[in-house]
Amino acid sequence: MIHPTAIVHPGAVLEADVQVGPYAVIGEHVKIGRGSKIGASSVIDGWTEIGENNQIFHLTSVGAVPQDLKYKGEETYLKIGNGNIIREFATIHLGTVTGDGETTIGNNNLFMAYCHVAHDCHIGNHVIMANGSTLAGHITVEDHARLGGLSAVHQFVRIGAHVMVGGGAMVGQDVPPYTIASGDRATLHGLNLVGLKRSGFSDEILSDLKKAYKILIRSGLRMDEAIVRIKSEIPQSPEVAHFVEFVEKSERGICR
Repeated sequence: MIHPTAIVHPGAVLEADVQVGPYAVIGEHVKIGRGSKIGASSVIDGWTEIGENNQIFHLTSVGAVPQDLKYKGEETYLKIGNGNIIREFATIHLGTVTGDGETTIGNNNLFMAYCHVAHDCHIGNHVIMANGSTLAGHITVEDHARLGGLSAVHQFVRIGAHVMVGGGAMVGQDVPPYTIASGDRATLHGLNLVGLKRSGFSDEILSDLKKAYKILIRSGLRMDEAIVRIKSEIPQSPEVAHFVEFVEKSERGICR
């Protein structure tokens, strides 16, 4: 199901039902799983593995070399899971040998028009990046995060699970799970309560997360003191434990 104007390298591996639109270009080392659709004039290149049932719209660039001057053509990778939607003009790059060697994207994510995912980023599942949102290199985005339009995230920052990043935000530090961050430079504005309720979080868990947030952000305690207090005063459900662990592992510091 390849349009006659498309250019597919003989070395590329496409499952039998993959659809390739007009004038698309697919490189030598590309692998594409069943049910995936490649739009018109899109370019899929590099050592790129694309799973099943992905929709890659027209004029996208997937698997291009990193925008990193240290990159010298090494064999590095882009690995994309299943059920993702990558809209027009989005750009997603390979990893680098000075990073993790690969960029990874999970399942059922939506990348709206003009999104950019740079080298060595790791994106989980059910993430939504709105139009023009941008990830610099070496960024981790956990499951169910939402990035507003025209937001930008600094290198090596981590975006926690179920986070909402406001439109136009400039994010320079880690954003703890379950919170809202916005502004230039981004600061926290409480829990992402609407998103958490829509995701089925119980009232008990929401209450515990509120308590943990208040201790961490509003108590005036040092970070280590706040973590000790959270562990001693709040039941360590998986959600609270993840909130604490995320903060403990922060290397850039968290938005406050």
